[in-house]
Amino acid sequence: MRKRSSPQVFENIAVTDAGAKGKTIGKAPDGRIIFISNAVPGDVVDVQTTKKRKAYFEGIATNFHSLSDKRATPVCEHFGICGGCKWQHMDYTHQLFYKQKEVENNLRRIGHLEIPEILPIIGSDQKYFYRNKMEFSFSDSRWLTQEEIKSNNEITDKNAIGFHIPGMWDKILDIKKCHLQSDPSNEIRLQIKKYALENGLSFFNPRSHRGLLRTLMIRTSSTKQIMVLIQFYDDDEKKRNGLLNHLKNKFPQIDSLLYVINRKGNDTIYDQEVHCHSGKEYIYEEMEGLKFKITAKSFYQTNSQQAYELYKIVRKLAGLNKTELVYDLYTGIGTIAQFIAAEAKKVVGIEAIPEAILAAETNAQENNINNVGFYSGDMKNILNDEFVAFNGKPDVIITDPPRDGMHKDVVRQILEIAPEKIVYVSCNSATQARDLELMKEVYEIKAIQPVDMFPQTHHVENVVLLKKRIH
Repeated sequence: MRKRSSPQVFENIAVTDAGAKGKTIGKAPDGRIIFISNAVPGDVVDVQTTKKRKAYFEGIATNFHSLSDKRATPVCEHFGICGGCKWQHMDYTHQLFYKQKEVENNLRRIGHLEIPEILPIIGSDQKYFYRNKMEFSFSDSRWLTQEEIKSNNEITDKNAIGFHIPGMWDKILDIKKCHLQSDPSNEIRLQIKKYALENGLSFFNPRSHRGLLRTLMIRTSSTKQIMVLIQFYDDDEKKRNGLLNHLKNKFPQIDSLLYVINRKGNDTIYDQEVHCHSGKEYIYEEMEGLKFKITAKSFYQTNSQQAYELYKIVRKLAGLNKTELVYDLYTGIGTIAQFIAAEAKKVVGIEAIPEAILAAETNAQENNINNVGFYSGDMKNILNDEFVAFNGKPDVIITDPPRDGMHKDVVRQILEIAPEKIVYVSCNSATQARDLELMKEVYEIKAIQPVDMFPQTHHVENVVLLKKRIH
């Protein structure tokens, strides 16, 4: 067990920079770094520590002596409690600056890489209401404010539908209005809560695993279509149909109304059967005339507008001239593969999730794309010598792995294949830098293009073009 240290207070700390996970940076009197969860670079604050380690502290600003000129006024009433938009208090121009700086720092410090000048980060035209997918949780024991706790009044309205409090798996913040997804997202969520309260539908208790309503997912698309999926814990057909029929009548614009009965220990639906109550089992995204069928389990970039900008960058950096064989690793439902197919001789996509590959094949067929092929399997197992012998050696590899980056065996196999070019798309420049360090003896970084997919957060997407060194 780690010995718990008593909180310390450091006064008049100058906040000088932004660090990992959206926290900002100051320096304690003894020279150690302090990671501060609620300040902006340029603030001067008093900090109460919440964690002490050998090399650093973590803490929260409790008093602000002066405020930074980089600040902005948060638009959301839940800011500071909800963990979804931690940078709302920072002007968007400065958000972009620190995101690009993080990319550069990770590539240099983690990857120890020689890098060219980074291209200016591509910001999002939509600063709010940009997400096409939101997931909310129900709870019968919502997060209580300090004012409610101190009031000593009996709390009767404990039901909530909203987001988990950061670091607390069983506490849900009841959301009045979320600024991340466009209408009718808020109206649908609030109408579900209203109907549930009026009709005695029970909210889930994550500790005792009791209750009817468990989670809500709302997907919207660039084609203005809407999908709603409610996850129920109890299998109560009468109550379930009552709610779903109410939503169908209240929001006739819902194109796909789905539900899941999930009685297992976690909320994931990927191993659950999805039932269609009304409409279709999917909605469509569209990009340059290509249509992509999106199901409840599909992965699609959650910012549709910026996804288009991202894919244009991938296509540009790949520099195809219709003669190349391209491998698209971690292809998902085949969006990048199909987006670049017209510029390639052939594209081969690989993805671990079988349902995603089925969707990719269906999408390609509906888009009349004939020069793509898709394979399902664990990347480190399927991308082997036999696979390359069968499909041909690629001229270009495009890789877009999850946040953890690529398995070292995948990196090793890419180095054995040795394509002329690699386009590495990443939502985590730290693991991207780690992978690129393993490749730097064989490949030279030619271009780096950050893209902001998630305004008001610290997250940033990054695209790197690699070309094989001439020895």
